[in-house]
Amino acid sequence: MVAKLRTVSPSSEVHGLQSVPCPVVAFSRELAYRDLLTAHSHRRGQLLYAVDGVMQVRTPQGVWVVPPQRALWVPPHVEHEIRMLSNVSMRTLYIDPRPADVLGERCRLLEVSVLLRELILALLAELTDYPAGSRGGHVAELILSELARAPAIPIEIPWPGDRRLVAICEAILADPGRQFSLADWACVGGASVRTVIRLFPKETGLQFRHWVQQVHLSEALVRLSNGEAVGVVAQALGYKSQSAFGNMFRKALRASPNQYLQRQEKRRMVSGAEQN
Repeated sequence: MVAKLRTVSPSSEVHGLQSVPCPVVAFSRELAYRDLLTAHSHRRGQLLYAVDGVMQVRTPQGVWVVPPQRALWVPPHVEHEIRMLSNVSMRTLYIDPRPADVLGERCRLLEVSVLLRELILALLAELTDYPAGSRGGHVAELILSELARAPAIPIEIPWPGDRRLVAICEAILADPGRQFSLADWACVGGASVRTVIRLFPKETGLQFRHWVQQVHLSEALVRLSNGEAVGVVAQALGYKSQSAFGNMFRKALRASPNQYLQRQEKRRMVSGAEQN
């Protein structure tokens, strides 16, 4: 998705935050389009969130695209890299391993409610080492409560290890709407169609077409979040009709693209009203 990446160093402040005695600490950083935070891990779990901009997060197991209405839960010690698909205003949380247990041992894409967004921003305004029972402590407790009930979004792009499949997957991520046949994609990876059909479930747990569908859903959420019309998104992803795209979207996410857009607009209105 991103060419000519510019490697940026992790913040030295982040290392210190891993040993703070508070259960939840917040951190902010501004990053530019095409910035790359290379593979790293943390002692604490991380809620990767940005109030503005889109991130692509990669682990050895999968790829997730994270727009502002979503956050990615990264468990403690999970190695991950972060690619900025736009300018990004990161507002992330580091959560002590003990309370982090409730969020699970796998990366998950989560809905960020208006309340959770405001709680993250509120914690940033507090001292990093806030005392127990203080305003910061109460905000942290509310954050953990909101995270425990945050809906997970069933979008994950499992990542293969076979170099032939990696070449195919990278090409699809770079151009999700490209209208290639399976034979065309097999050529990209230097493999036979039979090999691709056999290896995809073994390497990713998904049939090839279902893997591509996950890429389409991930791309669609970003485009819809940016305000693109449903028909425009459907065309960009190579669907023959808006209804075909809508059926795929509804089966996967149990909501139509228009229902999704309506929810996003409602969230923007609530957020805008609070800021005013």
